[in-house]
Amino acid sequence: MTSPLRPGWALLSALTLLLSATTGCDDDPPPPVPDAGQHPTDSGTDAGSEDAGTEDAGTDAGPEAPWDGGYTVLDDPGDWIDRGAFSACRFTVENPSLEACADPANFDMSSCNADQLAAVEQHGIYVGDGRSERLLADGGTSVTPGSAAFQLFADGGPDKVMGIPVTTRMTTGGTFFLSGRQSNPYTGERVVSVAGCETPRPDVITGCYVRCTETPRSSSRSMGTFEAERAERRGEAESSGGMQLVAEYFVDLGVPVDVYVTQGHAYVVSTDEAGRFGGLTVFDVSDPAHPFFKTSISLPGDSYWNGVWAKGDALYVASADTGVSVFDISNPGSPEFVLTLPGNGYTNVHTVLVDGDRLYASDITDFVGSTRVYDISTPLAPVLRQVITLPEMYSLGGPHDFFAYEGRLYISNASGGYSIVDVSDLENVQHLGQYFYPGFGGFAHHSAVGTFAGRTIAFEGGEFPGSHLRVLDVTDPASIVKIGEHRMRYSTSIHNMILKGERLYVAWYHEGVRVLDVANPTQPRQVAHFNTFRETDPHRAGGAFEGAIGIRLPGDGYVYVVDTSRGLLIFNEP
Repeated sequence: MTSPLRPGWALLSALTLLLSATTGCDDDPPPPVPDAGQHPTDSGTDAGSEDAGTEDAGTDAGPEAPWDGGYTVLDDPGDWIDRGAFSACRFTVENPSLEACADPANFDMSSCNADQLAAVEQHGIYVGDGRSERLLADGGTSVTPGSAAFQLFADGGPDKVMGIPVTTRMTTGGTFFLSGRQSNPYTGERVVSVAGCETPRPDVITGCYVRCTETPRSSSRSMGTFEAERAERRGEAESSGGMQLVAEYFVDLGVPVDVYVTQGHAYVVSTDEAGRFGGLTVFDVSDPAHPFFKTSISLPGDSYWNGVWAKGDALYVASADTGVSVFDISNPGSPEFVLTLPGNGYTNVHTVLVDGDRLYASDITDFVGSTRVYDISTPLAPVLRQVITLPEMYSLGGPHDFFAYEGRLYISNASGGYSIVDVSDLENVQHLGQYFYPGFGGFAHHSAVGTFAGRTIAFEGGEFPGSHLRVLDVTDPASIVKIGEHRMRYSTSIHNMILKGERLYVAWYHEGVRVLDVANPTQPRQVAHFNTFRETDPHRAGGAFEGAIGIRLPGDGYVYVVDTSRGLLIFNEP
């Protein structure tokens, strides 16, 4: 339910996924359907589709009969699936220096298609999947997930490759080569190079890459092949299902990642990015078609704000710098800082969630972490009641997000999987069950839970390539099974979702907003969408976590969405 990852999270992602690499409504959710403010996840359409989700089922095309609760248990191969080498292109040096990693002469591109590469547009943002290979001492090969993302400007703008500035660009005359170099206090000296080889489909480039890193204590080399796809959806209508953009307002502070709507105001939080400090931006949305800016707040040394929720006159902000910041919003357009609820050790609070008189806050420490539970019966004076710490095998990466439903807390534990915890008695918290992502690269991010045909159903989604919407029967937490799924493009990730009745609203990064009919949870069907991602938007970074990221439905007939570049977007509720 949050945003671009903090340095510690980026390192975790590199260690566990070998990838280079971030949101709520009504105060009291009515049973049995989860509050429209409970978080979002991903979207797509029929299982196995290469590019599902582009055809709407139609808002009137409901199931022939109500779902009776029956289903077939589906196999789960995981998110990242080894599809074999993407290209015959290869990096040829076994133990390269940083300089060798940046030299195009060290790439074997003899089998590449120069005519195809010559036709590649000189402008675009690409995201994709990588396949890293490492030779073993016994002569075998170790294959793990990799990544490939790059951003090109035809006008000489700030090209990037895997998130770092391009220092060498050769993209004309049948050659496609990008290399970048960057020094970072956390990750050391890094060189990344990609060589395009073919364009097997429109807006898709395959090729090979190398990533080389030097730190004072160690060095690493990763090389392999990739498939990168144009991030902007081309060939699909901007919107469908009657979903229309009502208003849009740019957010000046950092990268906007989450929004909460209450008392006629939208509270948008932002993270730091490339010298742009994050913070809180407040809009008056009493007339959603004409929002207007009220104020912005960025505290010195505390401006990486990743999640936001409210109860009464209290606003709770998840801070990666200090913990949870509490603001008084009795004057909604002018929040006043009250206090900070510190975390435990390294205070990286990634997510906040309000459920009744409880505030749940993630506390990520050393890539594991805990969930801190506060009594907020007096909203402006939270009292710590409990710290929930799961065994490391369940909590690797720490609680990335959670969802509260009927006395249970559903925790998305990043690389640790999906946990179900009984929190009806905080003095006797019980871990009830776990759903592990099979295979490589699973990263549990967010979920929404409801009751359908007498069964408890979780809609669960992750991040990184291959991510998709899983539909899980969690009626018996000790025996969680997959009963449905919905996929979009393989290269895109889900961020947050909201379940309202039989509709699931998903903020799906590059895919924009996707609305699914889940009356039959085994067969989610897209009924509306709006593409928010445009390559021409300012501050696009060319990475995996861009586009629609935060979403809320406060019950006023509108959908409030945060896009990492465009800011606050307000839609009619289709």
